[in-house]
Amino acid sequence: MSSRPAPDLEALTGIRSGKPSFYPEYRHSAERLRRVIHALDRISAALVCTVDGSEALVRAVVTAAAEHLSARWVVFALVDGEMPDAEPRHLVLGPTGTEVTDWTAVPDEIGGHIRAVRAGTFHDDHHGEERRRHAHVPVTLGDAVVGGFAAWTTPDREIDGTDESVLRILAGQTAAALRNCALFQNLGERNLQLQRTQEELFLARQHQVLDEERHRIARELHDSVTQYALSAGMQIELCRSEVDDPRLRARLDTAKDLTRRAVEQLRSAIYALSDDERGDNGLPAMLERLCGVHLPDELRVEVRIGGHPVALPAAAEQSLFRIAGEALFNTAVHAEARHALVRLSYRHDRVVLSVSDDGRGRPEEVRRMLRAASSCPSGEHRGVANMQARARELGGSLTLTRARLGGLQVQVSVPARPEANGAAE
Repeated sequence: MSSRPAPDLEALTGIRSGKPSFYPEYRHSAERLRRVIHALDRISAALVCTVDGSEALVRAVVTAAAEHLSARWVVFALVDGEMPDAEPRHLVLGPTGTEVTDWTAVPDEIGGHIRAVRAGTFHDDHHGEERRRHAHVPVTLGDAVVGGFAAWTTPDREIDGTDESVLRILAGQTAAALRNCALFQNLGERNLQLQRTQEELFLARQHQVLDEERHRIARELHDSVTQYALSAGMQIELCRSEVDDPRLRARLDTAKDLTRRAVEQLRSAIYALSDDERGDNGLPAMLERLCGVHLPDELRVEVRIGGHPVALPAAAEQSLFRIAGEALFNTAVHAEARHALVRLSYRHDRVVLSVSDDGRGRPEEVRRMLRAASSCPSGEHRGVANMQARARELGGSLTLTRARLGGLQVQVSVPARPEANGAAE
């Protein structure tokens, strides 16, 4: 049985050992293949930067080109008007491998390349020795030239056909990646718009639910509580007609008056609950409507608007509206006033709301009640305390002073762009 012959060098390597030129060529080919594989690996790593934006992508691909060619200078530039969302429009890496931003340090030849690429007029007409040290590859998207790469190598590094192929792959993939960057950025913006729309829909739905609940409460107050209060007033009137004792009649008169005021307050609350709180006409119109209904006939209310009205956040307008409503209620019920003035002033950086009257209220007494409200377990005097809390939630303040009309002035001053941190509903 004959033994199998040992494989010779040609069978193992594909190189004839008798020709010494084959092995150097093999080594050169292997080295070139290794460089190509490393270059493609760097290109792949650079293209991953798509999600980081066009600026990170451009820097990554220019660095990949510089490392592959061991280049002294590498230039990337986009044609003016093409791919408008891509930034930066041009980038230069110098001999140290760092970005060059000082244009006085850029040679005229390189600056000329950048200007030619940006103008869309550059053509690769290099030949001979110059072509072995310099490469220019256009960046194309479809049939359009949108930019270009240019590189200059060191004297000991020649650019061959494989290097140009790698640069063309890099240029083509860069154009596609820049387009993907723009699409990704646009997708991100659309996603933010979608999120904002979802938030607006959620708030609209929440507002709808609150509106429905407000209207339900308003119906309950109108159909039950108000009717009971009216019936109580009628019963008091009947009792009053049958009582001869002056002291009892006086007490019944007081009870009748309190019942009437309770009905007026209920009607005011029903109106506030039933009214559209979104106030498409703004705070001035809301105050006009507030002062035009459900107030005692003997109280004359005037509304004055000063300055140029500006739109406030809905929560801020509602808080100011409710402060005005509470102040007017106090004027109608407690102050025995005949005249009230509601003034809304729009100033440069603030909005000032004041309610003044000619009643018997005294600022020092109201301030004393305000201090006592926090420690009063029965909940008395909470009206003024609630007004102060709403003002603070808007980043403003509440002051109680003597009004020019002779009574009390309640004034709230808030920023023109208040941050309503959960303004009380």
